[in-house]
Amino acid sequence: MELTLYQIDAFTDKVFKGKDVDFVSRFFAPKHGINEDPVTGSAHCALTPYWSGKLNKTRLSAKQVSKRTGYIECELKGNRVFMSGKAVKYMEGKIKF
Repeated sequence: MELTLYQIDAFTDKVFKGKDVDFVSRFFAPKHGINEDPVTGSAHCALTPYWSGKLNKTRLSAKQVSKRTGYIECELKGNRVFMSGKAVKYMEGKIKF
């Protein structure tokens, strides 16, 4: 089994004064052909529980700083993260089990 790790950089908005979000992030995975991902939902599934604990709140607003920039509303409910925001459809398909 191969384990693949990706770099995630995240900061609270205390680092970036004047921002109206709880935390900001960037995502890079150049070894996998992703120089910088514009908005990464899977990364926010890991970042939300972390910042929820640090900031002592379950509803968080996030900004992924990239060329496109994206805003995500995140909510931690038990061991699940719910996210909302604007999205760009890039693929459609079916999965059969």
